[in-house]
Amino acid sequence: MNWIRNIKSNMNSWAILSIVFIILILLPNLSIIFQFFSEPNENWAHIREYMLNTYIKNSLILVVAVGVLSAIVGSSLAWIISAYQFPLRNFFQWGLILPLAIPPYIGAYTYHGIINYTGVIQTTLRNQFGVTVDQQYFDIMNMPGTIFIFVIFLFPYVFTITKAFLARQSTSLIENARLLGSNPWKIYFKIVLPLARTSIVAGVSLVILEVLNDYGVVKYYGIQTFTTAIFQTWFGLGDLASAIKLSGTLMLIILGLLIAERVLRGRKRFSFTTTKVKLLKPVQLKGVSKWVAFSYATTVFAVAFIIPFIQLIYWATLTYEQFFSEDLLSVIGNTIMVALIAATLITIMAIVISNFSRLHRGLTAKLFPKVTILGYSIPGAVIAVGIVTLFIGIDKFMYQNTLVSSYVLSTSIFMLVFAYVVRYLAVAYNSIESGFERIGTSFTEASRILGQNITKSFFKVDLKLIRGAIFGGFILAFIDILKELPLTLILRPFNFETLATNAFQYASNEMIHEAAVPSILIIIISAIAIYFFHHVLERE
Repeated sequence: MNWIRNIKSNMNSWAILSIVFIILILLPNLSIIFQFFSEPNENWAHIREYMLNTYIKNSLILVVAVGVLSAIVGSSLAWIISAYQFPLRNFFQWGLILPLAIPPYIGAYTYHGIINYTGVIQTTLRNQFGVTVDQQYFDIMNMPGTIFIFVIFLFPYVFTITKAFLARQSTSLIENARLLGSNPWKIYFKIVLPLARTSIVAGVSLVILEVLNDYGVVKYYGIQTFTTAIFQTWFGLGDLASAIKLSGTLMLIILGLLIAERVLRGRKRFSFTTTKVKLLKPVQLKGVSKWVAFSYATTVFAVAFIIPFIQLIYWATLTYEQFFSEDLLSVIGNTIMVALIAATLITIMAIVISNFSRLHRGLTAKLFPKVTILGYSIPGAVIAVGIVTLFIGIDKFMYQNTLVSSYVLSTSIFMLVFAYVVRYLAVAYNSIESGFERIGTSFTEASRILGQNITKSFFKVDLKLIRGAIFGGFILAFIDILKELPLTLILRPFNFETLATNAFQYASNEMIHEAAVPSILIIIISAIAIYFFHHVLERE
C-alpha cells in the first residue's frame, strides 16, 4: 500500500486533476475489458469459427509488410539526408515529412483514380500511344496495393524519428569506418542500423499502430481486417456485443505487439564516451552518387506527395463550385471547431499530468505517463466501442434515475470530443514531456525557495520555458484530429460532417472528383502546420 501513502503525501490540485484525467482515459478501455468476458452469442461463434482467422492473418500481413518496408524507406532516407550533401537536401529535410499531411485513405482513392481504366495513365496509353493494357497489372485494390499505400504515406514516422536521432550522433564511428575503407553500404548496415535501432523500432511502432487503426484504406480496397469487422458487426449486424469481443481480441494482439516492440528495442545502449563530441556533418556527394541520392529522394517525394496532390488539384478544378458551397463551409467549421476544442483539452490535460509526473517520485508518477499512451496504442474503432458502451451506460443510469428526460451524452458532440482526447492525449503529452525534460526542475525549485507554490511557479516560470513544446503538442494533436476517420464516422452526432468524413463518403460513393476539395483542404491545413512546426519550433 506504499503507492497509496505516496499519493496522499503528494496530494495537491495537480495530483487530483491528474488522477481524474487518468480515470477518464481508463474508463472506455475498462468497459471493453469487463464486457469482453460476457457470454458469447451466435454471431460471435460464427465470427470466431469462420472469419476470425482471416482478420488476424490480414492484419498481421499488413503489420509485418508495412513495418519492414517503412523501416527500409524511412531509415535509408534519414541516413542519406543526415550523412550526405546533394541538390535540394535542405528542402527534403522537411519535404519528406509532408506525406503525413495526406491521410492514407485519401491517398488510396487518389491512386486508384490515377491508375484505373479511366485514370490518367491508362487514358494516356490508349489515346496517345494506342496501347491497351491488361487490367490485372493495374489493379491496386488488393493486399499489395494496400501495403504500398500505407508505406508511402506512413514512412515519415520512421524518417522523422531516425533523422532526429542521427542528427545528434557523434561522427567518430562513421569517420573511423571510412578511414578503414568501409563503403557507404557497409557503414549503413553495420554501424548506422545498429546505432539507430531504437529509433527505427519506435518509428515502426507508430506506423503499425496507424495501420491497425485505419478503416478508410482497408474498407475502400476491400481488405478484411479487425477494424472493418468491427464496423460491419456493429452497424451491419447491429451486434455491439460481438463488436466488443472483436475489440478485446484486437487489444490483446496490440498488447503482444507492444511487448514485442520492447523486446526488439533490447537493452543495448549507445552513449558518448567523451564530452568532446563532434556531431555528424553531411559529406558532399559528387558525380553519379550525387544524382542517385537526389533521384531517390525526389522519387519518393513525388510518389508520396506531388503526384497525388496534383491529381487532387485537377479533380478539384472539375468541381470548383464546391468552394462556394454553404455545406462545405459548414463542414470546414465543424472540423476546425472540434479539432480546436479537443486539441485545447488535450494540451491542458497533458500539461497537468506531465507536470505532476515531473515533480513527484514513486510508482504513481511513473505509471501515469504509461496510461496516457494507452489511447494512442488502441485503434479508434476500439476506443469508439468503449466510449459508446460507457456513455450509453451513463445515459441509462441518469434516465432511470430521472436526472434527464432522454439520452443526452451518447447523442452529443461531447462524446466525439471525449474520444479525441482519449485517442490523442499521448501525442501532446510526448511533446510537453520532452519540454519539461529539457528544462528540468532547477528553475521550479528556485521559485519554490523564493516562496512561490507549485502552481504559481508553473505559470510564472515553467510555462514560459516550455511554450514551444506546448504549442508543438497542440499542433500535432490538431493535425491528427483533423485527419481522424474511424472515431468520427462512429461517434459523430446525426448530420454532423467533418472534412475527413466528407471526403471518405464521396470516395465510397465513387464520387472521386467531389472528394478532392475536402481532401485538398485537409492536406493544405496539415502541410502548413507541419511546415510551421518544423521551422518555427526548432528555434525554441
